[in-house]
Amino acid sequence: MTLTDHVRSRFGLIGDIGLANRDVLFAVGILLVLAVLFLPVPSWFLDLGLALSFSVAVLVLMVSLWIPRPLDFSSFPTVLLVVTMLRLALNIASTRLILSEGHNGHAAAGHVIQGFSQFVMGGNFVIGVVIFCILVVINFVVITKGATRIAEVGARFTLDAIPGKQMAIDADLSAGMIDEGEARRRRKELEDESTFYGAMDGASKFVRGDAVAGLVITVINVLGGMAIGIAQKGMSFEHAASIYTTLTVGDGLATQIPALVVSLAAGLLVTKGGNVGSAEKAVIDQLGAYPKALLVASGLLVALALTPGLPMAPFLAIGAAFALLGWYAPRRKARAAALAKLEESRKAPAAVPEEAVEDMLKVDEVKVEVGNHLVPLILNKNGPLTTKVKTLRKRFATEFGFVLPSVRIKDSSFLAPKSYVISIMGVEAAKGEVRPKHLLAIDPTGGAVPDIAGDATREPTFGLQAKWIDPARHEEAVAKGYTVVDPESVITTHLTEVIKDNLSTLLTFAAVQKLIDGLGREYQKLINDMVPSQISLVVLQRVLQQLLSERVSIRNLPAIVEAVAEAVGWTRHITLITEHVRMRLGQQIHQGLAGPDGFVSVIALSPRWEQALLDNIVVEGDDRRFVMPPSQVQEFLTAVRLKIQKHATSQIWPALLVGAEVRPFVRSLLERVSPMTPVLSHAELHRKAALKTVDQV
Repeated sequence: MTLTDHVRSRFGLIGDIGLANRDVLFAVGILLVLAVLFLPVPSWFLDLGLALSFSVAVLVLMVSLWIPRPLDFSSFPTVLLVVTMLRLALNIASTRLILSEGHNGHAAAGHVIQGFSQFVMGGNFVIGVVIFCILVVINFVVITKGATRIAEVGARFTLDAIPGKQMAIDADLSAGMIDEGEARRRRKELEDESTFYGAMDGASKFVRGDAVAGLVITVINVLGGMAIGIAQKGMSFEHAASIYTTLTVGDGLATQIPALVVSLAAGLLVTKGGNVGSAEKAVIDQLGAYPKALLVASGLLVALALTPGLPMAPFLAIGAAFALLGWYAPRRKARAAALAKLEESRKAPAAVPEEAVEDMLKVDEVKVEVGNHLVPLILNKNGPLTTKVKTLRKRFATEFGFVLPSVRIKDSSFLAPKSYVISIMGVEAAKGEVRPKHLLAIDPTGGAVPDIAGDATREPTFGLQAKWIDPARHEEAVAKGYTVVDPESVITTHLTEVIKDNLSTLLTFAAVQKLIDGLGREYQKLINDMVPSQISLVVLQRVLQQLLSERVSIRNLPAIVEAVAEAVGWTRHITLITEHVRMRLGQQIHQGLAGPDGFVSVIALSPRWEQALLDNIVVEGDDRRFVMPPSQVQEFLTAVRLKIQKHATSQIWPALLVGAEVRPFVRSLLERVSPMTPVLSHAELHRKAALKTVDQV
């Protein structure tokens, strides 16, 4: 936001006429300032320049007081440079007039300098010298030095905080808490903030240098003027000292007062920090927030008023004002809180903003819709359900190797009040019901734990027996052996399993392209050699989807790409490529299935069934078809299901170990009756794999 924008918005002084050419006017103004450095100017022009300098300084101070935050005046470093250059140019012009025309009297350098010399100094140049020195000390030692230090520290800490803020924006975007437009806005604001504080660090040096230059120019004017007056104009020492000292001090005051005002504006801007709102509002609100401090200060002032030798009236008046503020502030705060509470009670329960009609045409990749009674779980972006979903997305990125799309969470008036629906690619994938302000006590044993008071139900994810209980019974339920979870954890767990079952669907072409682009430069050459000359990116997508459909992580993407490059040398069949990739990832697959003891529990396939499956595979080139009769397929699936159920009761979920030739077909068959059962082939087993055969089909 530029200075002109501030003037237009807050003062209404500048209309739209001529603003189309304001860039040209600004450039012309800069050229005029540069011209003043070299060309002699008349005294009336110097008066105009000094008045302009003073006016701009006051305007900058007012804007600095009223802006809500420092970044809203991001053009301040530029303004500071321009007004500093303007003052220095005016200093040079006034010096030229004082030295060349000073012998003509006090009006030689214009009426502004004459006015300052007469009004501020009262006709006594000694008073003017003292005031000028005090102003220089205040500006140079106090305000400028402090503002410079604050700007340096602010720039350092702002730049150090950029990586953390950038990561926070990326995390919020990945979690779906903000959209891409909001993320771009925050990144732009972060970039502007770093640029502003970096520029302020340098701009603060302008103020400091301006103060030093003003002091040096003053000394030069006095000494040079007296030398010219005495040596060239034949003036007496007393007359020359009076004339040139008065003019020089008047010139110094005319330039140092605007410099002091701009320095004050810079100090106000950099000390504003993270406060939002105008400066006077922040100061008054924060000082008035502590009534006890006001009352204690009032007592001290009253004590000073009663001290012999001190004037009673000013101390007593200020003490009374502090006492009045200390009495009034807490009552005003309590009244404001009561009004806010009343206003909040009048409002209807907050609802999730209604979506636009155009948004309804978009298909959400992952969406959770909740009934009216579950809206409190999603109202806040840092609410319980939203926070758990954010953690869930990070977990999937770590575990499976790709970032899930944003999970859209919204309310729906079409659902039952306590129900929720999970949709994948616009299609309903699962639904359930939870009770707010209750806990779900899950029986992990199937009825072996003691009973507890509550409403019987089924846990929606795995169908386990459970009861909705009052939170007061939490300790009792845990003591009896129940697993107790809150409603948002129920929804998150259900969402986790639904996403795991649909990982291959969620790995879109765009997601694969993003994964490929994220590979290191050393693998980009391999990708370019392979795609599209040997296989298309769609084939690579299908391979990754097949891995994810069996819950195999694709995080080790470089190894997968190398394995695909090896396989395409002898086949283009997606299933055969996938099987070769699985062999390369054998150690990873084994590690993911191993129990706490390091062993993978497996159910082995008997030679009879192994041969029966092989006999029903028809090979035609790369194409392989499975032609086992339906009755025999049903017999096989029944036998496998019984073995899995037998060992599932002992909390062991074994994998099925088969030959490499039949593994894809066994997995395809088993997916219908037990999709969570992994199917391993002998070729995938790492040489150091530790197996524990628990049964045989």
